[in-house]
Amino acid sequence: MKDLLPKSENTESVKKIIPNHIAIIMDGNRRWATNKNLPTMFGHREGVQALKKITRYANDYLGVKYLTVYAFSTENWNRKKDEVDFLMFLVQDALQREIDEMHKENVRIRFIGFFNELPAPLPKVLIDAMEKTKNNTGINLNVALNYGSRAEITNAVKEISKKVKSDEIKIDDITPELISENLLTKDIPDPDFLIRTGGEMRISNYLLWQCAYTEFYSTDVLWPAFDSNELEKAIEEFNKRQRRFGV
Repeated sequence: MKDLLPKSENTESVKKIIPNHIAIIMDGNRRWATNKNLPTMFGHREGVQALKKITRYANDYLGVKYLTVYAFSTENWNRKKDEVDFLMFLVQDALQREIDEMHKENVRIRFIGFFNELPAPLPKVLIDAMEKTKNNTGINLNVALNYGSRAEITNAVKEISKKVKSDEIKIDDITPELISENLLTKDIPDPDFLIRTGGEMRISNYLLWQCAYTEFYSTDVLWPAFDSNELEKAIEEFNKRQRRFGV
């Protein structure tokens, strides 16, 4: 984590800890639109704009190294087909419009999830974006797309089982570290801070393994209205926490 020090002679009194890795459950797009008597798609579009602003602020002003956002879960396929189709279009359209600017701003984007199961040509668009930005050294923006933590852990168990069956490893070789190495987030540190917008108090099958000792913060603010001021409020709360990691 990073210490953020405003210009002051008395820096000890204003030192702020910035989480190295912030995860966000971006909840409330549909409710935001409903509250404004707008179609659902307007909420999702505004949600994309909110993500753009938060990513830029976290990158340029806070120095956050990892930002992982929940964009589409494995359970979201149960939504109405028109909404799902629009979400798939929105991801592709937003990425194609924004990728050059993201690359210019030194953002590295990665997609976490079973994105090869997404409708064509979206998987190729995602792979191309990851390839384009893979050497960038700014914020790591990880987008969980067609992601579910139970499916992720199940997949890890299958991969490890194959290695046991082929005598690559023994059962006693299975450790928490080995499980982590077989997750979709294998080269990403665990989140320090999980923010959920929209007022809900559940984790919704998101990064269950990785969030074992993550600090949780919920706000009633709906995602399209979540801005840099709200992020600063959340970080202020994070700074009040005493992380014990089970000790």
